[in-house]
Amino acid sequence: MSISYREEIKDLKPYKPGKPIEDVKREYGLDRVIKLASNENPLGCSEKAVEAIKKSLDNLSLYPDGNTTILKEALAKKLGIGVDEVLPSSGADEMIDLISRTFVSKDDEVIMADITFPRYIATTKIMGGTPVIVPLKDWTYDLDGMLEKITDKTKVIWLCNPNNPTGTIVTKDEVLAFLDKVPENVVVVYDEAYREFVTRDDYPKNSIEFVKKYPNVIVMRTFSKIYGLAGIRVGYTIANSEIIENINKVRGPFNVNSLGQVAAVAALEDEDFLKKAYDVNLEGKNYIYEEFDKMGLKYPASETNHIFVDVKKDANEVFVEMQKRGVIIRPMGGTFIRVSIGTMEENKIFIETLKEVLNI
Repeated sequence: MSISYREEIKDLKPYKPGKPIEDVKREYGLDRVIKLASNENPLGCSEKAVEAIKKSLDNLSLYPDGNTTILKEALAKKLGIGVDEVLPSSGADEMIDLISRTFVSKDDEVIMADITFPRYIATTKIMGGTPVIVPLKDWTYDLDGMLEKITDKTKVIWLCNPNNPTGTIVTKDEVLAFLDKVPENVVVVYDEAYREFVTRDDYPKNSIEFVKKYPNVIVMRTFSKIYGLAGIRVGYTIANSEIIENINKVRGPFNVNSLGQVAAVAALEDEDFLKKAYDVNLEGKNYIYEEFDKMGLKYPASETNHIFVDVKKDANEVFVEMQKRGVIIRPMGGTFIRVSIGTMEENKIFIETLKEVLNI
């Protein structure tokens, strides 16, 4: 073909999401398949969110509120910030791209970990930026290593806390010490998609104080994880009003759909659902830990709703064999897989299936 494509996307590979349940059922002729691959909430979402969606189904012919007015007001009230300091998006994925489009120009350097959310590196390359990769240390972000990589070309630093896929965290004191040393002209994007699952007291429970203290910090959150609204794509970003205003310049119109907006507003108020999801996750995590320990499998302690574990066999082979038996997990390269924490029934099925695949 004579069609040419942008040089920046030449080496990129399309993102591969977790395999859908129906695809696995058809492929292997299975009646029952459980998906523990995409860090979804096994409890679904708040009934209040479902009711809000049902009430809005008559309005599908209308464009959504392009300003997400009610959702922004609800978030601002809940978080104690200004309406001009928060910006909803179509999941955190869209916001990652919007941030790169706002700040990253050709040959700018963007610092990130080697094992973290893959969209950071993809969106950097799309914009013609140069990824600067800092290896994890003990499966955790090496903040000192990131500081050493800062140059006059550094534009953005991506910090995922807790980290996906390893589930590890950096503490509040470590983050503050890091931010104190980052030049004011370098944007630090603090992605805390899994913040609500954290159990440790030394984790930064109130990241909004970072935004108030450091004008170069952007905080990203999502409704996809503990809120269980992954299917309708809603996230939000907290930053100073100048940053929000400039991100708005590259944001497409009507980017957050109507159902997502009303569901997110309703979900914000359902504290009982969040508590239940937290408890189910913690119970499931402790159970899987115990079983991994019995099996002699090594894993970093996770503060998320997923666990990164060394299964001591080729991860892709394990992935395929688990699928054949009706359990979808995520291969992470080498001998590592990532498994989402499900209901207790799903967790037990996962463990028994893994034992069978690993011959333990």
